[in-house]
Amino acid sequence: MKILIVEDEPKLAGFLKRGLEEQSWEVELAYDGQVGKKMASNYRFDVIILDVNLPLLNGYDLAKQLRSDGLSTPILFLTALGTIDDKLDGFEAGGDDYLVKPFEFRELIARIKVLSSRNNSREQSNQVLALADLELNLDEKVARRSGNRIDLTAKEFALLEYLMRNRGRVVSRVDIAEQVWDIRFDTGTNVIDVYINFLRKKVDKDYPNKLIHTVVGMGYIFKEE
Repeated sequence: MKILIVEDEPKLAGFLKRGLEEQSWEVELAYDGQVGKKMASNYRFDVIILDVNLPLLNGYDLAKQLRSDGLSTPILFLTALGTIDDKLDGFEAGGDDYLVKPFEFRELIARIKVLSSRNNSREQSNQVLALADLELNLDEKVARRSGNRIDLTAKEFALLEYLMRNRGRVVSRVDIAEQVWDIRFDTGTNVIDVYINFLRKKVDKDYPNKLIHTVVGMGYIFKEE
């Protein structure tokens, strides 16, 4: 499991990181809301843990922005703000769970496991990915746009599935190489760009609403124009 912690108190952040890594989980840290948003948008995490009182962008606003961008990763608020109104604000912002400081570490672990399990079950039960008029049926291994079947190779299908699962998020060539090709990215090869172009010709070329976009210097993003 890969977890993002957005916490501006270095001692607590370090404590959380060490404790969760003892569970054999991979943990990344961000110390302000803006960095947290960038990391959550650019990389795939299984659970995001947010403080509320964060520099630059508070946790509530960060959660709202991630949800408006289409990110469905479970969010756990971990904060000293413990009134009913605080908790309601957290859930209304898009949080999936809310734990008040101080807390029992074993309870945090239990809640993370529950969130991850729910997310995995939701993903497994959702066998059709869709955006705009494009549908990707994971059972049939078939893509359709406006009802028209699109013939894809196995690697093109895997690439399209990865882009659709990360819709609204910028994914780098490194991300694609590791997640789709299961290799370390070789900066001397243009295989990622070649396959992106293959997909564009099949998915976007004959349709006015383009879905695959280049973010110069960063990678690609799958979204409606």
